[in-house]
Amino acid sequence: MGVIIRGFMNNHHIVPADPNKLAEVASLFLRLGFTAFGGPAAHIAMMRTEVVQRRQWISDERFLDLLSVVNLIPGPNSTELAIYLSYLRAGWPGLLVGGVCFIGPAMLIVLAFAWLYVQYGSLPQTTWLLYGIKPVVIAIIAQALWGLSRTVMKSVWPVTLAALVFVLYLLGINVLLLLLGGGLLFGIVRWLQRRQKEAVLSIGLPFSFIGVAETARMFTATEPLTSITLAAIPISLPILFLTFLKIGAVLYGSGYVLLAFLHTDFVSGLGWLTDRQLLDAISVGQFTPGPVFTTATFIGYLVAGWQGALLATLAIFLPSFAFIPLIHPLATRLRRSPWTSALLDGVNIAALALMAGVLFQLGQSALIGVLTWAIALVSLGILLRFKINSAWLIAAGAVVGFLRFWL
Repeated sequence: MGVIIRGFMNNHHIVPADPNKLAEVASLFLRLGFTAFGGPAAHIAMMRTEVVQRRQWISDERFLDLLSVVNLIPGPNSTELAIYLSYLRAGWPGLLVGGVCFIGPAMLIVLAFAWLYVQYGSLPQTTWLLYGIKPVVIAIIAQALWGLSRTVMKSVWPVTLAALVFVLYLLGINVLLLLLGGGLLFGIVRWLQRRQKEAVLSIGLPFSFIGVAETARMFTATEPLTSITLAAIPISLPILFLTFLKIGAVLYGSGYVLLAFLHTDFVSGLGWLTDRQLLDAISVGQFTPGPVFTTATFIGYLVAGWQGALLATLAIFLPSFAFIPLIHPLATRLRRSPWTSALLDGVNIAALALMAGVLFQLGQSALIGVLTWAIALVSLGILLRFKINSAWLIAAGAVVGFLRFWL
């Protein structure tokens, strides 16, 4: 983005609670909690459709800035974005209501699956459901990516940076390094460009393209999973709570990173779960709507019943509710100086490139035949042409999946 966004940082203070706005927040995020399939990228795309296009609470530029901020803090990014949007719209009550409404439906659905799992020892068949829903999710993410990219991809350099981040993401480079590195690199280039323009104005020489030679060392984040236990540690609700609180406070990255943390703590460390149970828990978090972190609900129920489910859910999401009001004062200052504004632009570009990387990976598993490609392309055409509620498309995809497998 070549200009400083007016309006994003003009509202430095959270507005007082308004009952009408609180009701808006509750209605929106309760519905998203029941219909937001597809993981964080899909959730973010749906939120953009609702708060930018349909309700016009904020601009695309401001939405991107909020997305970049939540990408830089630990925890479930889409849930933190829901909390942040609710906080800005309806103050402290909005922060709590929006977050609970987005998390609550997913928690209840996962809790029901956990009960069925304990009773019958297996998960219900969901292949038919995901067959039709996944292509719609691909279309939703693609439409959001198209709309957001038009706000930042305004010259060759942002496109080049996005392509670089995209490739490095697919090569397995750590997400946080890509976000910070993208912001820093873009900020340096902007600073050099400003310096050259100032020099040109001062000595009257013709402007020429700036070439920036760079050498970057990239690291992939790995965590050894080498803990060995001789016997399982007895179930303890305080240990359960503190373990999930730690995960919610320090975890960056995708569901694969969550899987590594959960395996280290609950399989290798505490011995409370088997590998099969952990994979089933992750699967439930993936195919149910809402935050993937509701995997904690499933695990909590397996090890300690409904009390464990509630404690685990509270613990893993609690840091997100604390991070947003803590980060907001810093976020409101990022657009004030040319230097930090350029850094935020770079993080925005990197975030979109990461979103494109996720879209590419999801597409490989979702678009597996002529019918799924047709569902995705028709859904994308509808989304680009009409301001339709994406929940209807998800429902239609589920119906197509049902007809495909059961008729």
